[in-house]
Amino acid sequence: MNLAQTRKNDHVRLALEQQRKDRVSAFNDLRFVHQSLNQVRQDHLDLSSHWANQDHSWPFYINGMTGGTEKTKQYNQKLAQVAHETGLPMATGSVSIALSQPQVADSFQVVREYNPNGFVMANLGAHHNLENAKRAVDLLDANALQIHLNIPQEVVMPEGDRDYGMWLDNISQIVAHLGLPVIVKEVGFGMSRETIADLISVGVENIDVSGRGGTNFVQIENDRRTRLDFQDLGNWGQTTPESLLEALAFQDQARILASGGIRSYLDMVKAYALGAKAVGLSGRFLALVDQLSIEDCVQVVNDWRDSIAHMMLMLGVESIEAIATCPVVINGQLRDWALSRGIDYQALAQRQRQQS
Repeated sequence: MNLAQTRKNDHVRLALEQQRKDRVSAFNDLRFVHQSLNQVRQDHLDLSSHWANQDHSWPFYINGMTGGTEKTKQYNQKLAQVAHETGLPMATGSVSIALSQPQVADSFQVVREYNPNGFVMANLGAHHNLENAKRAVDLLDANALQIHLNIPQEVVMPEGDRDYGMWLDNISQIVAHLGLPVIVKEVGFGMSRETIADLISVGVENIDVSGRGGTNFVQIENDRRTRLDFQDLGNWGQTTPESLLEALAFQDQARILASGGIRSYLDMVKAYALGAKAVGLSGRFLALVDQLSIEDCVQVVNDWRDSIAHMMLMLGVESIEAIATCPVVINGQLRDWALSRGIDYQALAQRQRQQS
């Protein structure tokens, strides 16, 4: 097994270790204003979402995680089976290793094999050009491409990239010429309004802010180092709710997605309240397929959907997008962030709920 393959297995092992640790949700600084009356009926609820130029029957999806080794192939197969059984959209981990080492391509292609008709997203880093983007899409017969941004991970990774000058140009070329929807995502360090504006300026229409709070790639890469300790950077970046506040000004210019530290249906609903059109989960799904049968994983997914529907009944809204009209109160560190960045968090508490 070569270095790249060893790294892929290390990522899964260390990500699963992180999932076993209890962490306080950054969404705890957000509270809904309870309304005692509404006119919503359960049979009127619409849990669909629209992003990447397509309507999806689910408001959440399996986010990019893994691939590149025999062990990770097994995880991708299980994830693909869950996606097939439920209809969830699914992304793979970075296909980069398969472009340079074709012998591991089957660890990604297994996703399409076990989910032949599903919505599948290939995944590549922003250092790849248009040609590689087309190769990644062809490898999976993908419906869309995720391009991930991960400078902190690259910095801490002993063998990581050290030149990021072409990233935005690569993204621009891929968006313009790939011919499929492109989603640009962070890998758990969040996004600023400056980054979001840069992405929109080159035509990006789908942005996953992917904030701090989930799988921590600084810690993962630091655990792989033999010298230079970057443990002090373990809390680098914006949380997902901070990133969603940063994205509020761009709701009319891009479809904002959220991932990073989302571990429950309540976190999902709070993300929708801050403007997320859909929510991606990666480490949470990885832990599910590691511990449970496919049948039990499907039951958990259905339970999440049912729980979101129950929350919509409590909030008095009939659609996922209408959750973003519910008044919410921002407290604690999230309020401090909004104050420091000049974001009008008080306006969120004065919103007038729209039923649909």
